[in-house]
Amino acid sequence: MDTPKPSPYDAPELYDLLFDPLDFDVPLWLDVARQAGGPVLEAGCGTGRILLRLIEAGVDADGFDASWPMIERLHAKARAGAWPASAVVADMREFSFPRRYARVICAFNGFAHCETTADQIRALGCFRKHLEPGGAAVIHMSYPGFKYWAEPDGVPVLETETKIPSTGHTLQLWDTRFKDPVAQRQRSEVEVREVGENGRTVASHRFETSQRWVYRFELDLLFRAAGFARWEISGGFDGKPLTSPEDQMIAWAWKD
Repeated sequence: MDTPKPSPYDAPELYDLLFDPLDFDVPLWLDVARQAGGPVLEAGCGTGRILLRLIEAGVDADGFDASWPMIERLHAKARAGAWPASAVVADMREFSFPRRYARVICAFNGFAHCETTADQIRALGCFRKHLEPGGAAVIHMSYPGFKYWAEPDGVPVLETETKIPSTGHTLQLWDTRFKDPVAQRQRSEVEVREVGENGRTVASHRFETSQRWVYRFELDLLFRAAGFARWEISGGFDGKPLTSPEDQMIAWAWKD
């Protein structure tokens, strides 16, 4: 029997090299936070790609993540930048904090790690519990359209690559997906390759992860089941209507 592979979230230094430079969604989250009118909580904050940018911009923001290595990395980055980051280890399905927030945000498909309907409702219920009256949860999820499900399984796909500043080598993330369209679930065997200037792989790191996708009207039912009063779902970071499976979903759900 194959030995289970570690999670990519157990290697936060590699994660940061690959993902920390991404800023495609940062303007949205800065806008959401600045207009919140109160404190912001990020669920699944990882190593702080969004959270530290909010704090740097002067937003009163806290965060949490289920991965201790990711939170440790966030704290190290906060110390290096002299940012007063407040982030702890917690599970989005069952966290309990004393503070209440104007916004609870969940970026970059973090909600997809709730892999059952029960887990999704529990997480949304926790989001709602931690909102001030009139506050809102804001969630980003990719939309799993037909093209995604039709892609062949078991084929490595180059998801992203970047340069390692200290060596000049290229760091590549290869994702080999195995999809279950009935369960709306994806399991990924992930390889992070360090490629030298001669094009040869000089190091390889292997991981495994899984996630479950949701659809627009499924989110309606989940918000209703979790007790939210109203919600809106748009089709991109600019607030346009959701009309295409190529769109990203941005869902707002208000406490009351």
